[in-house]
Amino acid sequence: MHTGQLLGSGRTADVYALDGSWVLRRYRDRSDTTEELAVMSYVGAFGFPVPRIGPPTEGARPTDLVLQRLTGPTLAEALLAGRLGAAEAGALLARLLRELHAIPPRVSTNPEDCVLHLDLHPENVMLTAEGAVVIDWSSAAEGPPGLDRAMSTLTLARIALDPALPAGADVRPLLATLLAELADDGGASAADLALARTRQRQNPYLTEAERGRLDEAVDLVLASSP
Repeated sequence: MHTGQLLGSGRTADVYALDGSWVLRRYRDRSDTTEELAVMSYVGAFGFPVPRIGPPTEGARPTDLVLQRLTGPTLAEALLAGRLGAAEAGALLARLLRELHAIPPRVSTNPEDCVLHLDLHPENVMLTAEGAVVIDWSSAAEGPPGLDRAMSTLTLARIALDPALPAGADVRPLLATLLAELADDGGASAADLALARTRQRQNPYLTEAERGRLDEAVDLVLASSP
């Protein structure tokens, strides 16, 4: 398949332009995108904001996803640019988690389970003219909503503790706001945070320095909880 300009690279995938409407997300480490496509199609059918899935393309690899080309900054970029404050960003993340967790499970038979993104943080939210869109569903699963809340808040706390953060990129106000917004939903319990810490510690794409901050990050989430 012919790919256009490289638009961005993450820990696991590269994104290329195909044309003005579609991009190609190509994983470097996976053999199949069937499950990710299924989850995106499922939550999208409930009206949850995900990129539209493109038509099959000749010459596509099993590691390829053809997705709607989104225009706009990530939530992280908007925060860094001062276009959005911590209060508004925290409310947005909480709303997205809440709306996602209102969707019943696709495969689980446990009525307490729901769809989990498990990596919902400011770099995975695009702010388009039509509204916020959640990207990167490669980690999605099903389970108790508390685990998803714990994963999001633990990720923010881990980032907040990164000594390499650029000046002015204080993540703690966002973390505190998100936790306050999530309080009525159950917040991030110590038990859920322990599960999230184990999950992140087992993530092969985290650096050793990032893994080394996880215990302190758990403490920061607990200390920041209302």
